[in-house]
Amino acid sequence: MSIEAKKIGKTVGDPAVRILTDISLNIDDGDFVSLTGKSGSGKSTLLYILSSLDSPSDGQVFIEQLDLHKMDPVDLYKFRNQKMGFVFQFNYLIAELTALENVLMPTLKIYKKNEINPYAESLLEKFGLKDRVHRFPRQLSGGEQQRVAIARALVMQPKYLFADEPTGSLDSVNGGVVMEILRNVNREQRTTIILVTHDQDFASYANKNIRLVDGKIE
Repeated sequence: MSIEAKKIGKTVGDPAVRILTDISLNIDDGDFVSLTGKSGSGKSTLLYILSSLDSPSDGQVFIEQLDLHKMDPVDLYKFRNQKMGFVFQFNYLIAELTALENVLMPTLKIYKKNEINPYAESLLEKFGLKDRVHRFPRQLSGGEQQRVAIARALVMQPKYLFADEPTGSLDSVNGGVVMEILRNVNREQRTTIILVTHDQDFASYANKNIRLVDGKIE
């Protein structure tokens, strides 16, 4: 298995409010997993803990048998950069950079921009953005901006892709385009994808579904 969570719990605030309780799960290489549930069910919190962007109050998360939350911060940063991609509801593109420059952002800290540039261009072309490569975010539609964000998440060819409501700010047509891209990435590249969504139609793109109710797996 690629990702293993053991008895994950999460509390926040003082007095403590419990968000997650006793979450244990296994995700295999190449899985496409959807995390669903009502607003406030804890699905985004679970995603952030699985991806190491947040820490659990209880339990452990292992990826490739590494206990993420006990790793040295420098090693964890390298692991994220080399093996993880992230897509969020809001694209967080840098307004002053072109589409291509935004996609290449993860490569700057490893000094491989020139080496990866052709792959970045090929991703944008594959996502229907060949003629948008040198445009700025303000010159792109919402759906186009989100496709640029997905290309940015994939440019390092990560083994794991974590997506938090990536269609949440899109209309149904553009949302469908984004989901088709994710499904193709999963099938063609065997990228393990963990997707948070409230849309049952989009959740059906995954081969596994984990539904949360009040911070517990249903």
